[in-house]
Amino acid sequence: MLAATLERDGHARLPALVDDQRCASLAEACGRLDAAGTRNMLALAWCGRLANELLETLIARGLLPRSSVAVQCTFFDKRAGCNWQVPFHQDLAIPVARRIEHYELSGWSRKEGQWFVQPPICVLHDTLALRLHIDACPEDNGALRVISGSHQHGRLDEAVIRALRASSEETTCTMAAGDAHLMRPLLLHASRKATHPERRRVLHFLFGPATLPHGLSWPAREALQDPAAA
Repeated sequence: MLAATLERDGHARLPALVDDQRCASLAEACGRLDAAGTRNMLALAWCGRLANELLETLIARGLLPRSSVAVQCTFFDKRAGCNWQVPFHQDLAIPVARRIEHYELSGWSRKEGQWFVQPPICVLHDTLALRLHIDACPEDNGALRVISGSHQHGRLDEAVIRALRASSEETTCTMAAGDAHLMRPLLLHASRKATHPERRRVLHFLFGPATLPHGLSWPAREALQDPAAA
């Protein structure tokens, strides 16, 4: 049922994926970070272990093939004094180990010392994001807004995005602490500024196929220096 919802809508909610005690532990671990967000969370040993746990859960529920791997985790911390909005967009870029020139690879960029590229669309169809909510996220706290089914239209230019927004009803994805939101990267999504900003900490995991085309490879996962594990 969950797999069918994800296929149809491009997103699905996994309620109470982690309990209150685990949320508190994750909040403590994330509290040691020195930023409102970072793309390099898998470099932390505790986050790497959590990614492996979540991957096994998704495989067990038939949402990912056994060959899938965890490739990235990004931390977001929307709060008073660090409150932003994001327009409707698709997540078209993936992190890779190095730059390779090929006509099917575009949009190269470098963020936090990491290469990102827009791969062939078949790769994006095979990736899945899991947004784990450490805090409750009601509508007024910058909850994600999505256009269900928009992932089925492939890569979208600005004109098509405007047309879909005009003709489609958007869904606001409210979450309780410990909930997870599954999302296909091609799904159109956005968020407003929080109007009553509390903490809205999210761990955004990305899972994908073990191998990539055209000589691309995922970044190496280097476990590291975080003596206090969550």
